[in-house]
Amino acid sequence: LPDRRIMTVGVGASIALNMFSSISVVLLNKLVYVRYGFPSMTLTLVHFAVTSLALHCCARLGVFSPKSLPLRDLLPLSASFCGFVVLTNLSLQSNTIGTYQVAKAMTTPTILFIQAYYYKKHASLKVKLTVIPVMLGIFMNFCYDVRFNVLGTVFAAVGVLVTAIYQILVGTKQSECHVNSMQLLYYQAPLSSLMLACVVPFFEPVFSLPWSLTLEAMVNMCTHTHT
Repeated sequence: LPDRRIMTVGVGASIALNMFSSISVVLLNKLVYVRYGFPSMTLTLVHFAVTSLALHCCARLGVFSPKSLPLRDLLPLSASFCGFVVLTNLSLQSNTIGTYQVAKAMTTPTILFIQAYYYKKHASLKVKLTVIPVMLGIFMNFCYDVRFNVLGTVFAAVGVLVTAIYQILVGTKQSECHVNSMQLLYYQAPLSSLMLACVVPFFEPVFSLPWSLTLEAMVNMCTHTHT
């Protein structure tokens, strides 16, 4: 019984930490976009690079054991990872935080639809009923959002579709390759960084960015968040 309580507390703490970190990342990203105009795709590339470095450190510290995976399994996963993160960041840049978060809630209904239509995996009636208030809330938000814009809606909609595809691919590859999420992301994040690094210069003025001003902006942002 004490072990079970410890496990319950651990799970609750993990969920709380995940929520706190997720909300913090969203708020900081929005601050960087609005206040400093940092390019969205370049910021995504920074995220990927930091994730790759953090996973490498975790592997060296023995948090998980890397497992060799074939490149053909990683390519579609890494490409969808790039698409999902880039599009959700563009959605955050173009929409209010509320609309961005509400749009992300459409991921679950989209996954249920894809699994039912393409994989013939049908959810229970109770699960389907829980989706109805979510979709109603999303519809009402987009109808009454004072900062509604077509481009932001397109980014949000395509981002939800790509996110759903990515999550289905992750679940499939984890089952096929018998790996956990960290073992999969260990190879996926660097490959996604490389893919995005090849694409970013064609869409954003990476080589003409005022890096000194950008560095100053990042320092000011960190100072702002700690005050």
